[in-house]
Amino acid sequence: MGTFCSVIKFENLQELKRLCHWGPIIALGVIAICSTMAMIDSVLWYWPLHTTGGSVNFIMLINWTIMILYNYFNAMFVGPGFVPLGWKPENSQDSMYLQYCKVCQAYKAPRSHHCRKCNRCVMKMDHHCPWINNCCGYQNHASFTLFLLLAPLGCIHAAFIFIMTMYTQLYNRLSFGWNTVRIDMSAARRDPLPLVPFGLAAFAATLFALGLAIGTTIAVGMLFFIQKQTLTGPAPSSELLLCLSPLLQPLCPLHLIEGLPLFLLTLYFTKHDVLLQGPFPPGNMSKMKIVLRNKTSIESWIEEKAKDRIQYYQLDEVFVFPYDLGSRWKNFKQVFTWSGVPEGDGLEWPIREGCHQYTLTIEQLKQKADKRVRSVRYKVIEDYSGACCPLNKGIKTFFTSPCTEEPRIRLQKGEFILATRGLRYWLYGDKLLDDSFIEGVSRMRGWFPRNCVEKCPCDAETNQAPEGEKKNR
Repeated sequence: MGTFCSVIKFENLQELKRLCHWGPIIALGVIAICSTMAMIDSVLWYWPLHTTGGSVNFIMLINWTIMILYNYFNAMFVGPGFVPLGWKPENSQDSMYLQYCKVCQAYKAPRSHHCRKCNRCVMKMDHHCPWINNCCGYQNHASFTLFLLLAPLGCIHAAFIFIMTMYTQLYNRLSFGWNTVRIDMSAARRDPLPLVPFGLAAFAATLFALGLAIGTTIAVGMLFFIQKQTLTGPAPSSELLLCLSPLLQPLCPLHLIEGLPLFLLTLYFTKHDVLLQGPFPPGNMSKMKIVLRNKTSIESWIEEKAKDRIQYYQLDEVFVFPYDLGSRWKNFKQVFTWSGVPEGDGLEWPIREGCHQYTLTIEQLKQKADKRVRSVRYKVIEDYSGACCPLNKGIKTFFTSPCTEEPRIRLQKGEFILATRGLRYWLYGDKLLDDSFIEGVSRMRGWFPRNCVEKCPCDAETNQAPEGEKKNR
């Protein structure tokens, strides 16, 4: 009893609040409906337990459910890990290579970024995921990747059960006339009769579950194979499952056991770039490729911007991503380990030859300076309330509102905005609350309609477009 009380602490129970969000509610609801209906359909109407195949099928369904939920809750409650408040490098001279976070009052460690949603700097940030109401990062990268793999596989199995159940139960109940199709739900096909007859309600529930399973397979499968990079930022980690580590230790090898076939699968698919990329734009990269190259979604975007910066200024330099160790297997082991705990401490990382620990952060500083140079200053000519989809700004502005959790900013006539990226009818930038617009000491950041502002004369002459119009996130 004392051990149980020591594990269930007040601060750990606070993490259960993550479940009170539309993302986990929908995700867990879909998992519950598909798993429950697949087991009911299989046992009652398709493959009864008294047969060998039925027993194996039932065990597989339970296995899918356990593995999916294990990796889902692991990704949610363990979290990505975050940079300690007030952190700074051991060598004070290294701080010149790092960005400083005013919110966390700390330097941003290599590969870390600040999450607006969670208000913390996160280790090895990949992206913020509303479905787990947390973020994918250093500590939960393996669990999140396995969840993206296992969820479609489990839903494919469930969809097969649903289809076969409806086929076997409706096969002898359909009769076709010249102008009509008749379904006799009172006719049973199986002998002996099932305990619960397959009626109209069961048919409707099975059809609904089939739709959820197919939709999940497509949606989550695309997240796994073609993951759109986002720049929202990850969330802070939790110590709930870390406190339960003595109880979960026997399950830890599941990370590498599940990861081995995943590694073989990635080796196959990464050799077929057409299948992975298809018609999607260059800003998309498969989660599989990201793991094998030891990158995150944001780091892939930083690398892409580095190439654009070098090409734009025609510089005689080449950017080499420092954390790609050159071997897919070595990169793979940076995420998937026997213990279930990723290598390193989340602050320092193994690097390839010719690079050093701050190669990526130096590139980020260059891009930040370039961003200031290429940004465009606008003057507000029309008030904007900060609404997500404003009706009074035009139909096109209403229907093209950015699909992102990034904020909108309220504008008043006469204010100034420093735009850094944009869409056709929307811009993203910093509101300048004083004259120090170059440093942006005091500012607010977010999206606003393009028709509410006009370029300042000094910037209109240069005719520069905000960064991101060509490749906007």
